[in-house]
Amino acid sequence: MNANADAPIPETTAPSPLSALEARVLGCLIEKELATPDIYPLTLNALVNACNQRSNRDPVMDVVARDVELALEQLRQKRLVTLFSGADARVPKFKQKLDQVYPMEPVSRALLGELLLRGPQTAAALRGNTERMHAVPAPAEFELLLVELAERPSGALVRKLPRQPGQKEARWTQLLTGEPVAAATEEAGEPLTVTVALPPEAERRLAALEAEVVHLRAELARLRGALGEV
Repeated sequence: MNANADAPIPETTAPSPLSALEARVLGCLIEKELATPDIYPLTLNALVNACNQRSNRDPVMDVVARDVELALEQLRQKRLVTLFSGADARVPKFKQKLDQVYPMEPVSRALLGELLLRGPQTAAALRGNTERMHAVPAPAEFELLLVELAERPSGALVRKLPRQPGQKEARWTQLLTGEPVAAATEEAGEPLTVTVALPPEAERRLAALEAEVVHLRAELARLRGALGEV
């Protein structure tokens, strides 16, 4: 067995941006490892349930096993997830490997997991939400953790977003899914928009539905023509 199989991966080879579902899967694995270690690693069914959980999630998702399987495969290719098959494991289970790509302390991993699960948050909200997974330092020290993640020499993992009109505090966002759309549009002076990347299987289903709608509209137009309604 290769002695370096579990060695940290140089961050110069950091993986490509995650899709929305890949981020949710990775966030769930981080959460369950820290908050409920007795059920970790997770089976596929447990991971699907975690992704569809109604609490501590934004947005709420409704995905099926096949969607999660595709996301897991992408995360495995990016070396962020591994298949666990211990001696007492009756079914395949999955573990996160974030530390091997982005080495960090457990509390930093917890706050990054929260951002993956619930999106941009103020430092105060993020600190409160992170406490359910890991003990957190005082507010000033917690803010320093965010700054450290934002100023990593190998590349920022979080960013402080500009404060929006009507907001008392600026929010922080994770960068594992790429540059935040809101920040890019604001700098260009354009209206803020939000773009959600769908997993490949969902995109194929959406394309098939759109094609079916076009076909049905064409059929309806022919029927109306045959009935003399046009």
